[in-house]
Amino acid sequence: MKNQTKTNQQAATNGTHAQDDIQKLGELIEDIQITMLTTVDEDGNLRSRPMSTQQIEFDGDLWFFTSASAAKVHEVQRNHQVNLAYANPDDQRYVSVSGTSELVRDRAKITELWNPIYQAWFPAGLDDPDLALLKVQVEKAEYWESPNSKVVQLIGFVKAVATGKPYEGGKNEKIELGNTQAIAQDI
Repeated sequence: MKNQTKTNQQAATNGTHAQDDIQKLGELIEDIQITMLTTVDEDGNLRSRPMSTQQIEFDGDLWFFTSASAAKVHEVQRNHQVNLAYANPDDQRYVSVSGTSELVRDRAKITELWNPIYQAWFPAGLDDPDLALLKVQVEKAEYWESPNSKVVQLIGFVKAVATGKPYEGGKNEKIELGNTQAIAQDI
């Protein structure tokens, strides 16, 4: 009975930690609308293209509209591992997300996420038989944050030069949603 209680407590702690990681990652990327999606092409080369992340509450999955016949879809069907790179240079915030992708043709989910502005890319709208979603289940992420203030950054640079110690410009953290382990370090 004692071991069962300990296991339940560990599961509850891991669940809370996972939710914290999901919330943190969601906050980091929520206002960055464009990401670079990297896949592996048929020759084994990395290929990146800009994609617009659907602006919904992050729950561990990221969603993108696509044409089912697009090259990226063929690439992710061969190799499900993808990377998403988010950047907000104005806030000195950079996020790299790794995960597993899949093509989703669920009409209810497509309708739920649809916005009329997408007709610029999909002229037939919801009636387009090629319209689909690319779902990325996030497994890992890493982010870098630095102070926003240029004055604070400049003081840090001057301090590093004056003391001969490396510049500590912010925070770098790895998040593992699969293991729910976060590893932090100063950068």
